[in-house]
Amino acid sequence: MNDLGNPISSFEKQMPRTWVWDDTRAFLAVARHGTLSGAASELNLGIATLSRRIERLEAAFNLPLFVRQQSGYQLTEEGAGLVEKAEALEAAAAAFTTGVSTYAQMTGKVRLATAENLATALILPALPEFHRQYPGITIELITDITTVSLHRRDADLALRMVKPERGNVTLRRLGTLGYGLYGHPSYLAQRDIHPDSGNFDQDTFITWSEMHAHLPAAQWVERVLQGREPVLTTTSVATQIAAAQAGIGLAVLPHFLAVKAGLICVASDLGVDQPIYLAIQSDLAQSRRTRAVADFLVDLVSRNHAQLSGDSR
Repeated sequence: MNDLGNPISSFEKQMPRTWVWDDTRAFLAVARHGTLSGAASELNLGIATLSRRIERLEAAFNLPLFVRQQSGYQLTEEGAGLVEKAEALEAAAAAFTTGVSTYAQMTGKVRLATAENLATALILPALPEFHRQYPGITIELITDITTVSLHRRDADLALRMVKPERGNVTLRRLGTLGYGLYGHPSYLAQRDIHPDSGNFDQDTFITWSEMHAHLPAAQWVERVLQGREPVLTTTSVATQIAAAQAGIGLAVLPHFLAVKAGLICVASDLGVDQPIYLAIQSDLAQSRRTRAVADFLVDLVSRNHAQLSGDSR
């Protein structure tokens, strides 16, 4: 009887204490191909490694399993007697792996909070790729981040430009969101000064409304205006881009959005670039589905580093 109270099979009685499953795979591959080179190619192993595994299995059984001939490897009588049993183990291992794979199929919802511009221009275009890999995971995308708090558990993780100051979160800086001063070619054609002059006394500006006056971009425009009124204030990046495209004036915008919108940069290095942080609820950091979304975001920001920072302009 074994430890579970079941009868011990004849093969289990034969099994050596130092048996390793990879050695059995090597045994079957050599038995089927009749050569080390063919078996090594199937298993994607070096011939020396494969040979060591066969020798280790023979030493464990204390039996010769193959006759080494110039033409290849031929099973001994003892080796031939083990093939059927080894194949049963192979089938059991395949069934076990399939079961684990099914069990490991990740399902459920992950709540991701981020800025509207990152959601629409960066994350959403890449989501089909994520869903092909993890079809069972539903992402709840929350873009109204002014009211979202990881501390209150409004979201499971967040990709944002403001470092969370409260809550038990795991924080990682992924990159930089670069900004520049942009205008439409039709607006720039009417200016009498060189685009790189740094003189904006005669320019009209599009900026943030008073409720967003704390933003670095809004504060930069306020310093440049020196008391003058902007031509337009808005509450979103999207409307500022649309206004700039209409030729209304200049706006401080993320490089990766402004370039896509066909706008021209007239000043960079404004000192308003923002770090991009990934924040995860600490008690969810080991959740496999949350981890899958987090890894997706890390890779996404890394792949788009040049566009996000503005280095690709």
